[in-house]
Amino acid sequence: MSAVTPEERLVAAIADLIAAPHPHPVRHAAVGAASPIPAHAVMLAAHRGAEIRLSLLQRRVGNPFTEGTRELFDLAGQGRIDLFFLGGVEIDGAANINLLGTGDPPGSQARLPGNFGAPFMYFTIPRTILFREEHSPRVLVPKVAYVTAPGTSPPGTFRRGNAQALVTGRCVFSFDAARARFTLASLHPGETAESIRVATGFDYDAPDGVPETRGPSASDLAALRGPIRAALEDTYPNFCARVFGAKAA
Repeated sequence: MSAVTPEERLVAAIADLIAAPHPHPVRHAAVGAASPIPAHAVMLAAHRGAEIRLSLLQRRVGNPFTEGTRELFDLAGQGRIDLFFLGGVEIDGAANINLLGTGDPPGSQARLPGNFGAPFMYFTIPRTILFREEHSPRVLVPKVAYVTAPGTSPPGTFRRGNAQALVTGRCVFSFDAARARFTLASLHPGETAESIRVATGFDYDAPDGVPETRGPSASDLAALRGPIRAALEDTYPNFCARVFGAKAA
């Protein structure tokens, strides 16, 4: 079996987070547009035995959403989605995300499409995993230029949940909503506590010994490269070809 790719390692790390002890179990996970790694992670968690339903907003075949995001937001508002994934052009140490843009005023330097419902999903879904492959001071900043969606809320604010963790291409951070602070949870191969500190713009906690991020097992890889690829290839053809190689004839 060929070597584990960085993407496969990220998939396995997110699948571990899905299965981690949490007050709110994941029965229904939703994945937005252009999120192949989170989608594969949910499928891998199901392969490992978790009873999870996956809803893909951009599924090309058998899309459960006939009216797109309107139905997704309805499900979230009713409390019928347990896990969602969010990222941002900037993420800060309080788990705030910026999806508007950078510069002063925000958006004057680099402008993005905007929040597209991110604040609503962040507030109404019990578990959110923040995910961004790029891990640099440009992305992980001391304070976001614009708070598209806040990581925590004042007392008395209706909110079902907060960020569970932040997964990047270098490491995994856990998040403590009560303290509004991240803790370094694991290091991907080749990283050190020092390399993460240098690459991270916000402050965070770190134990004396940080474990290496657990990679996928042989069973995980067989599933990812076989039935999970087959299930998601119509939705993410370019990703599957790049990560898993050309499809066998």
